[in-house]
Amino acid sequence: MLVSASLVLLMTTPGLALFYGGMSRSKSVLNMMMMSFSALAVVGIVYALWGWSMTYGEGEVAKVFANPFDQFGLNGTAPGDYVFVAFQMTFAVITAALISGAIADRVKFSAWLVFVPVWVTLSYFPLAHQVWGGGFLSGVENGLADLMFSGDGGAAVAPIDYAGGTVVHINAGIAGLVLALLIGVRKGFGKEPIKPHNLVLTMIGAGLLWFGWFGFNVGSIVFVDGTGGEADLTQFTTETGLVWLNTTLATCAALLGWLVVEKIRDGKGTTLGAASGIVAGLVAVTPACGNLSPVGSIVLGAVAGALCALAVGLKYRYGYDDSLDVVGVHLVGGLVGTIGIGFLATSGGLLYGDGVRQLVVQVVVALYAMLWAGVATLVVGLAIKYTMGWRIDEEDEVEGIDFAEHGESAYDFASTSGSRRGLGSPSPATSTVTEGAKA
Repeated sequence: MLVSASLVLLMTTPGLALFYGGMSRSKSVLNMMMMSFSALAVVGIVYALWGWSMTYGEGEVAKVFANPFDQFGLNGTAPGDYVFVAFQMTFAVITAALISGAIADRVKFSAWLVFVPVWVTLSYFPLAHQVWGGGFLSGVENGLADLMFSGDGGAAVAPIDYAGGTVVHINAGIAGLVLALLIGVRKGFGKEPIKPHNLVLTMIGAGLLWFGWFGFNVGSIVFVDGTGGEADLTQFTTETGLVWLNTTLATCAALLGWLVVEKIRDGKGTTLGAASGIVAGLVAVTPACGNLSPVGSIVLGAVAGALCALAVGLKYRYGYDDSLDVVGVHLVGGLVGTIGIGFLATSGGLLYGDGVRQLVVQVVVALYAMLWAGVATLVVGLAIKYTMGWRIDEEDEVEGIDFAEHGESAYDFASTSGSRRGLGSPSPATSTVTEGAKA
């Protein structure tokens, strides 16, 4: 599990940082990568202080979250749980980091640093407790599934979220949508091309995400009952092998599904489409990887790749600036995976002749997660908007957020003019000049 935790950590830095950084413009790549690295730093501390306690501690409040002070600072946490603490911490980290892609190029770094700890406290930790910590969205007595179908405490049809379709991807996707609407579009959005500056970085990042995702999914060994012995070992081997295969097959199918849509629609399959298809498949199979057959995973991945490829264009139709397609990939992919379980689960799935109850539960859980994340994000987003403010100055946005927020640039460009700050010819190591800003 420590190896899996390290793999999930790799997903955020450098995996997601490179994936998002390459998709950004050259004048904002450093800021984009800093948002991932800072999310790791902030959430890591917060999780140890009260995140673990809110998710898995005692003193549950209305089946929504546990007492944040029960094991504050891991005080009272059994040393034997430290490995699980480490693993769960990395999930919280990457969920927060994913949101940054929706608001690239235009927000104050200080606003991001304030948003992250408050958001994980109000949105991530409660949802994680409700799904994985024995709360309202699990199969417990008087939980959502129990109230819907049995009412006897048995939860005849329990919600399924193996590794984070609701907790991670729907959560982050809705947060990205709310912030994109709240903060507004980048200057030039919809009027001029805003293209990725380095797709090589994006492809490397996608590869690292795929590699790290095996820690994400295969490491979530929640199915072993812990009784020990040969039966446990056999179950462990069977289930982890299935999860590995399902994760791989769904991702392969999603990559191809995305490229097929691009070929039909645009005439060419792109490297950006391949990288995005990889992530779409990984997102979709995350909640379902332990409950599908290999063939079912291929079907799920292909559907996710195609639908996400279509969904990323909705921002131009409806005018919300989801800069790096967090909504199109993570929200839509998370919904495809979470709801797809109701059709494709080998036990409980509609297509396996087990009726609609699992499907109904999955749909209701997905809607609940969207509502919870949306309200929590709106509260935090509005508080920041009307206090410290989200947006950098328009002039800084044009010049480049890297220099405005960090005093640096990612690349050395030949200087042909003085900087707008009246400092003469700027040092290429510390400034982004006009040609670089236009890239």
